[in-house]
Amino acid sequence: MKIFLRLFDSSFWALVTKEFNQILRNKQLIVLLIVPPTLQLLLYGFALNPDIHNLKLGIIDYANVATSRELLTAMTSNRIFTLESVSTSEKELSRLVEEGKLDVGVIIPPEFPRQVAQESAEIQVFIDGVNANTAGIASGYMTQIIQQYNRRLAENQASLPVSPQMVFLYNPGLISSWFFVPGVMGLVLTLIGTLVSAVTVVREKDTGTLEQLLMTPAANWEILLAKIVPLVFLLMGDVMLALALGRLVFNLPFRGSFVLFFGLSSIYLFVGISLGIMLATICRSQQQVVLTSFFINLPMVQTSGAIAPVEAMPPFFQVLSLLNPLRHYIAIVRGILLKGVGLDVLWIHTLALVGFTVVLLTISINRFRSQLS
Repeated sequence: MKIFLRLFDSSFWALVTKEFNQILRNKQLIVLLIVPPTLQLLLYGFALNPDIHNLKLGIIDYANVATSRELLTAMTSNRIFTLESVSTSEKELSRLVEEGKLDVGVIIPPEFPRQVAQESAEIQVFIDGVNANTAGIASGYMTQIIQQYNRRLAENQASLPVSPQMVFLYNPGLISSWFFVPGVMGLVLTLIGTLVSAVTVVREKDTGTLEQLLMTPAANWEILLAKIVPLVFLLMGDVMLALALGRLVFNLPFRGSFVLFFGLSSIYLFVGISLGIMLATICRSQQQVVLTSFFINLPMVQTSGAIAPVEAMPPFFQVLSLLNPLRHYIAIVRGILLKGVGLDVLWIHTLALVGFTVVLLTISINRFRSQLS
């Protein structure tokens, strides 16, 4: 009760006002709050795309009949494969793949028409496997194209006993930016929240104003809370900026509750701010803060599912990622924005987020107090 009453004390709000004015006078900090989040959202939203297009295709068509030309047309009728070379020898085709001028090579044998008539045709496809990810995707695309070609050949035959009917929920158009942008929103809040809070506290230490605060009648927790409150308000502006960019630029849907989204986002901001204050108590300069933050932020981003799905990680890292607050926040953002779910579904992630906030805030407060004393 005593702490609650102290929050209404004029001295506390004087400290909050002082922090607001100090932050708003710092033009570099304002730029850090606006420019990097905007650039990161636009860059990752447009650049990160699991779909691969315009793979360079080379062919040798020994058959050179209507059936083989139909197969080649099926391969090049979309933007996945682009015909770059029509070779006359396998040695030449291999050389082009070896030199990196082709990604995929296809050889159609001369007996291809007869094999198609006997329903047992074979073609040779070889793929440049230096980039394992691209090679795997190219193999999957090629398999799908050949399967569709087979279905067209079998149009006059009896229908297959099982005919799957696929329905994609929450993202019918399979728009990749709808997966990446919510993850990048969490990534941006983590990076900006950590750096801004750490730089703010370290600057106080560099300029000597932290010692001046100790001479005021305010308690240690009031000094720290007065630093946190303005940062939360300013970083909520980053949340709104990210949401606006996602909606206006990437047409990202918002199917859930605004109140729940902003409430849980504000809780996560305390995680980033707590990490930043903890960094500030360890580091002695702003340069050390930036360098040390890489050892915290990069593992958080890589195990959060922001860029790659958690399910694609090895089992050990999937379990380890449960200790990552960013993973839980991204699950919350995707659940609210794309699925429109509420606390009845997201309660476990919310509970984990609150737990991380309490633990990290307690550690950072204790370290800040020990430094003040």
